[in-house]
Amino acid sequence: MTFQQIWLAASLVFATLPTAAQTATTPVVTLSPVHTIDVLDLPRYMGTWYEIAKFPNRFQRQCVANTRAQYLAQTDGSVQVLNSCVTVDGRTIDALGLAKQVGPATSPKLQVRFAPAWLSWLPMVWGDYWVIDLDADYRLAAVSDAKREYLWVLSRTPQVDALAYGALLERLKAQNFDVQKLERTVQTSATR
Repeated sequence: MTFQQIWLAASLVFATLPTAAQTATTPVVTLSPVHTIDVLDLPRYMGTWYEIAKFPNRFQRQCVANTRAQYLAQTDGSVQVLNSCVTVDGRTIDALGLAKQVGPATSPKLQVRFAPAWLSWLPMVWGDYWVIDLDADYRLAAVSDAKREYLWVLSRTPQVDALAYGALLERLKAQNFDVQKLERTVQTSATR
């Protein structure tokens, strides 16, 4: 073994020591499970919801304004989902999907897919859509997943009362969501 090879091997070992030591001494934080609302009245939930804020995600990178979702109950018990938003160049893009409740008819846990129907047998095309906060009037909601990777704040109107939004953020913090990651969504009056 040459001196350079020995030096490289020793450097790699020493470079990993601080990381290994830090990992060994850093306590593992286990968050409590995400809690959903108790009961979802799915027919009342149908209609248009405006995105007020979201955790940034890869599939909404193009969206810069007027993001909204329209939910329409289907005769088979599923829900048609039409998401739309405006891009930086002013185009409106749509994504048509399907949602289904997981569990009983009052379950706040849904799964949604935007992949083609012929791929619906694949588990990985379905994503969690858990209603984790919803006011009594079905006007302001928060939706997430089991791992807290995604978060959306939705409202029946393009603008939301600041006090109601602040109170919702406090409830989300109590569920260990990093609300600092939320990006507010631009909603203009020129929605289609």
